[in-house]
Amino acid sequence: MMLFTLLAIILGLVVLAALWAMGVYNGLVTARNAFRNAFAQIDVQLQRRFDLIPNLVETAKGYLTHERETLEAVIAARSAAQSGLAAAKANPGDPQAMAQLAAAQGQLNAGLGRLLAVAEAYPDLKANQNMMQLSEELSSTENKVAFARQAYNDSVMAYNNRREVFPSSLVANTFGFAAAALLDIPAEKAEQVREAPKVQF
Repeated sequence: MMLFTLLAIILGLVVLAALWAMGVYNGLVTARNAFRNAFAQIDVQLQRRFDLIPNLVETAKGYLTHERETLEAVIAARSAAQSGLAAAKANPGDPQAMAQLAAAQGQLNAGLGRLLAVAEAYPDLKANQNMMQLSEELSSTENKVAFARQAYNDSVMAYNNRREVFPSSLVANTFGFAAAALLDIPAEKAEQVREAPKVQF
């Protein structure tokens, strides 16, 4: 009888441990899916931004005939930023992919900033209705990108906290839940990236 009671207690403890591990595992999956979904929102806003840039460049092209280098730099930066986004989209949270995305976005921000600064010197371009509308949409999209990036970083922080605390870390390590990277701004380009391009048309 005593042996049966001991076996029942051990079996009960094993079942409780299994239920706990299942709960932790499911929580980690939910947190990982949350930051991946948050990254999908960044993807949507960046794609919208990428779609606006060719129209902006095309509108400016007729006015900025002597600024071809600036226009080409923006198009090249857009292409690099799209590649960075594709790499990050393939593996959201991967430290290398997120660093590549942040660097590419920094270069694009710098290129757009130069384009908009040059455009300020052309009153006809400043007054162009199409340019004003595109600039307003770009500014609005920049704000949405910032909000989406903050939501992503919050989700990554929640996931990383969940996977690192003991005893959840035992389950996370056992099942290969890797740390996710924030979408951080590289230190050497912080001033470029933190400031969205000034749009004043």
